[in-house]
Amino acid sequence: MTIQVFGHKSPDTDSTGSPIIWAWYLNEIKGTAAKPVLLGEPNTEAAFMLTHWGLDKPEIIGTVEAGAPVVIVDTNNPAELPADINAADIQAIIDHHKLVGGLETKGPIDITIRPLACTATIMIDLMGDDAEKMPREIKGAALSCILSDTLEFRSPTTTAHDKAVAEKLAADLGVNLGEYASAMFEAKSDISEFSDAELIRMDSKEYEVDGTKFRVSVLETTAPKLVLDRKDSLMASMVDVAKEDGVDQVLLFAVDILNEEATLLVPNDLVKGVAEKSFGASVSGDTVVLPGIMSRKKQIIPNLKV
Repeated sequence: MTIQVFGHKSPDTDSTGSPIIWAWYLNEIKGTAAKPVLLGEPNTEAAFMLTHWGLDKPEIIGTVEAGAPVVIVDTNNPAELPADINAADIQAIIDHHKLVGGLETKGPIDITIRPLACTATIMIDLMGDDAEKMPREIKGAALSCILSDTLEFRSPTTTAHDKAVAEKLAADLGVNLGEYASAMFEAKSDISEFSDAELIRMDSKEYEVDGTKFRVSVLETTAPKLVLDRKDSLMASMVDVAKEDGVDQVLLFAVDILNEEATLLVPNDLVKGVAEKSFGASVSGDTVVLPGIMSRKKQIIPNLKV
């Protein structure tokens, strides 16, 4: 059977590009039938990557068949995967997030979880010399993933190795890193076609803190005003999204890529308390600016308190 390679729900650039990269490796280098799939529509930056490098958008799936062989990338969290994931034949996990637990496999598997900023960086390491054989469009996907996850090396998750791999890819491709990253971020910042609920869910993960369930949403942008101009309707939509998704509260952070800060929307006293206890912030209105906060994985999630 063909191996399905996929990342998390609400696919960003890394969860769109990494399945494409690894499916190429399995097919062309390992001689194993594989195909990339997605668990939802890619965000605008990921869609830009696909168009820019001439890559086909992978098929979108909602479930996996019992016993179907799969490789999971860019997550190991069952909450971010199909509800029937444990019925599948999970053959490998390649990730750069903390180990959550809850996945069940049919037997021993290959698991690679490394403290790097991007799944694509790990994949290139795993390929070794075979990474040189990647065609232009696959190298382009890998570069896009790294630039996205590191926010062009601004994110505190960035390692020297991520940067070195990205710079080598850019040199191989003849790409100006700054110009290409700016084009990616401009695409990510275009939120005009999305409803409030779509924006809230676009780049979000579910986490529980001391019995309180949160949907932690991040909108990375070079134009935060486009998000903040919609703050009233976004905060109103949070109530419905939380109810529909079975969480207690949505936390929405607008991350200003260029100014390296995040603005948290503060619709109620619960979120006010979270901001004050988690980030030492002083909250006086319905938003609060958090200087230096760029990474959900490294700065937001580990610090959440209620």
